[in-house]
Amino acid sequence: MPQWLHWVILGLLAGALAKYLMPGRDPSGCIVTILLGIVGAFIGGLIGTTVGWGSVTAERFEPRSLALATLGAIVILLVGRLLRRL
Repeated sequence: MPQWLHWVILGLLAGALAKYLMPGRDPSGCIVTILLGIVGAFIGGLIGTTVGWGSVTAERFEPRSLALATLGAIVILLVGRLLRRL
């Protein structure tokens, strides 16, 4: 399977989990959810590497990568909600 497809699947799973764990009025749609998860994977990878929890990899399924990507997507949702209130 191509590398980009791994990132799309990881992004979809992480974005959907983040939206499920933080219900509310957020942009919906498959493309937005995938992008949320992919950007969340990068943010989660930065957080995980800084704290020492590891990094995000989409080469094979790892629960740690999914958890870090979901954490990053939740951070993006939180920041988006805070910016909308301003």
